[in-house]
Amino acid sequence: MSKQHLVVIGNGMVGHHFLEQLMASPAAATYHLRVFGAEQHPAYDRVHLSDYFSGAGHRELALAGPDWYERHGIHLHLGEPVTAIDRSARTVTTPEGEYSYDRLVLATGSYPFVPPIQGRDQPGCFLYRTLADLDAIRAAASGARRGVVIGGGLLGLEAANALRSLGLEAHVVEFAPRLMPVQLDAEGGALLRRSIEALGVRVHTEKTTTAIQPGSEHRLRMTFADDTVLETDLIVFSAGIRPEDSLARASGLDVGERGGIVIDNRCTTSDPDIHAIGECALWNQRVFGLVAPGYTMARTLVAVLNGDDGAAFTGADMSTKLKLLGVDVGAIGDAHGQTPGARSIRYHDEQAGVYRRMVVSADGKTLLGAILVGDNSRYDTLLQYALNGLSLPATPEALILPDSAGPAPVLGADALPETAAICSCHNVTKGEICGVIDDGCTDLAGIKAQTRASTGCGGCAALLKSVVDSELEKRGVAVSKDLCEHFPYSRQELFHLVRVQGIRTFQGLIRQYGRGHGCDICKPTVASILASCWNEHILATDHVPLQDTNDTFMANMQKNGTYSIVPRVPGGEITPDKLIALGEIAREYDLYTKITGGQRVDLFGATLNELPEIWEKLIAAGFETGHAYGKSLRTVKSCVGNTWCRYGVQDSVGLAITLENRYKGLRAPHKIKMAVSGCTRECAEAQSKDIGVIATENGWNLYVCGNGGMRPRHADLFATDLSDDELIRTIDRLLMFYVRTADRLQRTSVWLENLEGGLDYLKAVVLEDSLGLGAELEQHMEDIVSTYQCEWKTAVEDPDKRKRFREFVNAPDKKDPVQQWTTERGQRRPALESA
Repeated sequence: MSKQHLVVIGNGMVGHHFLEQLMASPAAATYHLRVFGAEQHPAYDRVHLSDYFSGAGHRELALAGPDWYERHGIHLHLGEPVTAIDRSARTVTTPEGEYSYDRLVLATGSYPFVPPIQGRDQPGCFLYRTLADLDAIRAAASGARRGVVIGGGLLGLEAANALRSLGLEAHVVEFAPRLMPVQLDAEGGALLRRSIEALGVRVHTEKTTTAIQPGSEHRLRMTFADDTVLETDLIVFSAGIRPEDSLARASGLDVGERGGIVIDNRCTTSDPDIHAIGECALWNQRVFGLVAPGYTMARTLVAVLNGDDGAAFTGADMSTKLKLLGVDVGAIGDAHGQTPGARSIRYHDEQAGVYRRMVVSADGKTLLGAILVGDNSRYDTLLQYALNGLSLPATPEALILPDSAGPAPVLGADALPETAAICSCHNVTKGEICGVIDDGCTDLAGIKAQTRASTGCGGCAALLKSVVDSELEKRGVAVSKDLCEHFPYSRQELFHLVRVQGIRTFQGLIRQYGRGHGCDICKPTVASILASCWNEHILATDHVPLQDTNDTFMANMQKNGTYSIVPRVPGGEITPDKLIALGEIAREYDLYTKITGGQRVDLFGATLNELPEIWEKLIAAGFETGHAYGKSLRTVKSCVGNTWCRYGVQDSVGLAITLENRYKGLRAPHKIKMAVSGCTRECAEAQSKDIGVIATENGWNLYVCGNGGMRPRHADLFATDLSDDELIRTIDRLLMFYVRTADRLQRTSVWLENLEGGLDYLKAVVLEDSLGLGAELEQHMEDIVSTYQCEWKTAVEDPDKRKRFREFVNAPDKKDPVQQWTTERGQRRPALESA
């Protein structure tokens, strides 16, 4: 039987998900697949589009590379938009030619709505939709001072955050009386506005832009219907989306009165051989503007193509949980209480910046919807009540009241039905997870791999773990919290034993509380615990066998076997003499040099035997170890603050230097990064750090538990308007509590997410001293500070420690002659393997 030709128009997230699902189904063998994408890049993650401004390239955002399509025999046409569909001839036309189809899938998505404003097409006006759009915005931001986003919805606030990340003064103009009017009510919108204005983003609501003209002080001038004006250097339109249905409309397919390709429950259009999925599709007079419903449509269509007569798309949950400019926002179900007889229960703490609203049925037994601003810790529980029609507790208000009012009712994993959707991105139910466990998979990583749960936005990670742990326990599988086979204790329990019992060596700990000789898991973990407790040199005789490669040689090993050297530059402040010393040392040892993201200089290419010599010269020039090799404080990034910047209100450099010098010797479960910004323009990007400090006119605002990397997370506002002493005392307590209670290799962001009670509990412990540990935590930090030593200074001055860096007795003084090198951009670099 010859294969049919299946053509997909659109290579976005939904179109790609359809291909993934189809390739994993029997129907894949019956089709020749051809995919057309108007952009030059393969499908990428638009949900995290703003990460592009944080350094993520199109490869990091890509959902798959070109090789994925080749491997599955899919003909991918990038940069080749389809211009026409001939339904009678069953062909699609592009600028490159004509292609036939037996079945056609329209996954054309949506396009940004641009209000009919006079002057909207002139230079300086941009869309916020594609990577090309973002490239244009970034180019225009060079030399600009101010940027305005028209649209205060989800995408508009994301765009505003992007402008802010480019160093612009960001403004948001919204036609409605509040931000995010679709998701939030008046109180929630007002709180969100206050929260993001506190971060330096100006908000203008109830503003209708009537004209855009050349400006006098800035490039452009916006005129509003009330005759007020706002000048700016660039404008980003993010006022909503419209279904991209032009091809369908031109080919005579049924479309909605307000747009959208009409589909039935089987995602089939008015032509039985043409289907539509995602934001271009209109189902039951409704267009879905989120990716999760599009994924559900894609899976439904794959089931249809596989002959499943019962396959049907019956709608999708539009609940959302997100973080906008560091502020938690959640909306569930009937958030505005439009159901007849619906009643609302509200909790609003303006001081803490938290608003929660529950919408319940007339009899008070069922949760219909919810709004959360400032704290999403209750989102997962409320979502499951709403989605599964679970009966509310006798006092439903307890679900949204603060912990100080009493513990919230716990919705255990056992209470969820088999049909409960655990992962909405990939529509993974509790029943599917149970099935995978029944088939023999008993580890979380394996369950994620088989079901894809928690591999989308990641918002269901905590709920997934709860379900997996519960189901394993029900099947008699012990959910082990042991560190490894050698210690029947968690890291937190081992820390307690070491601290309370005064144990100072690994051998003493394993002899008393463990078994065997240890492994690559427990040895580095215990090494970190010992360093956090007693701060002894990591190359002391008892500690050397515990270290990993980087800690063993106090340098990061690179791919070619050489090492990198990162001297500490507190706060990024450095003298000309030190800069000269770095240059001279790099030139003497022929090292590749690069400025790091933490405002330091990284020197690459040193051989093992060169490390003590180089560090001896660096120490003589006034440098210390930067601990780039350790799970410890890395950097405290800073802007120039009020010393130089006309916007600065505090000395951010001075505080950054103080913080870096105070915490530079602290060993922790994972690396720690900090930043200090001198004003709310946030040039030091403090809200993406484990500890972030932003200056106010009254002191310092403290943000905690943010991080970049594989799972970016904005930090949470922890305390406001702190004095210098209050700030340091608060950080002392928080860091020591993290060091004592976190799991191995757990960043502060994950630690907080897994901390029972979340941010409220952490505030109670640190700010209110609810456990009575404040003085002890402060004293522990003082012990660490008072026993600090530059590990490299100690090593180069100790002949026995220095011997460790000799590769062999007659080690040569020169570089390894076997290593191949090349010269690029004026610096020596390792040659590529293919060279």
